[in-house]
Amino acid sequence: MFSAFRVEQTDTGFQGQWQSVERTALPEGDVEIEVQYSSVNYKDALSYSGNRGVTRDYPHTPGIDAAGRVVNSEVDEFSAGDEVVVFGYDLGMNTDGGFAQRIRVPASWVLRLPPGLSCADAMAWGTAGFTAALSVMKLERNGIAPSNGPVVVTGATGGVGSVAVALLARLGYSVAAVSGKAEQSDFLSRLGATSVVSRDDILAVKGKAMARTQYQAAVDTVGGDLVAALVPQIHPEGAVTTCGMIAGTHFDVSVFPFILRGVSVLGVDSVEIPRALKQAVLDKAASDWSLPLLNELVTDIGRSELSKVLDALLQGQGVGRYRLDLSRD
Repeated sequence: MFSAFRVEQTDTGFQGQWQSVERTALPEGDVEIEVQYSSVNYKDALSYSGNRGVTRDYPHTPGIDAAGRVVNSEVDEFSAGDEVVVFGYDLGMNTDGGFAQRIRVPASWVLRLPPGLSCADAMAWGTAGFTAALSVMKLERNGIAPSNGPVVVTGATGGVGSVAVALLARLGYSVAAVSGKAEQSDFLSRLGATSVVSRDDILAVKGKAMARTQYQAAVDTVGGDLVAALVPQIHPEGAVTTCGMIAGTHFDVSVFPFILRGVSVLGVDSVEIPRALKQAVLDKAASDWSLPLLNELVTDIGRSELSKVLDALLQGQGVGRYRLDLSRD
């Protein structure tokens, strides 16, 4: 038996609670993992709320991240005792996820934990942090460099945004952090933001085909109107990465910034990308891109606190990263 956070549909809606589950209930897979830590992401909150676009069938165990030790492997690549990480693919969506003390997954989903990175460290990053890292990778591949001007980050107090601010600052960029939470300005400054910009200030140019350029690039984590407002403010040959939808799934923007300034919009997927690229990001997190201050972004929680955090994320009240310790009540 092991403990898992099971979400069920009831007469009054969807509810989650910790239950004892038998190992025989684990899905098919090559590698069985004892989960030590998970992290809490917006997609987990959507699954918890009954969003059928994330999870089709209930009861279900959310948790798109997991880090722990292999307890049984049917492939030679992994052995009992190996420390491993799983994020993305179908984990926590339609396959029971990391909000459980045991998971069983295909070997093709499993990443080896690199030296210098603990299971707890890996879940300080989690899917949100790795999405931020992938966003920065895409900007670098498109010629964005610290010497070419500031980079703006939307949703800067959230999981992806806060890591993006910290990582860009660590790499020498001047970072403008966009947030609707004025009370978090000190938090963003500690992460390395050189300025904090009101969301309303960015949205003031929404609807304009072109605007005065202010940023060489943007890491967008929220979608919607903020993307439409940022594109006209990007320097020639600049770029905007986008990876979120909390502010909307569509944006309306003129073609002029693309055909007159050569601005690029770059989508960021952290779910179905090749495992080799995921491993490369994980390895960077343990070496060149290590973030000693990452734990300042992390709120550690036990199992009894999970529902409260998921509710806060659904209400847009999350700040930084949340790491779930599966051994703590």
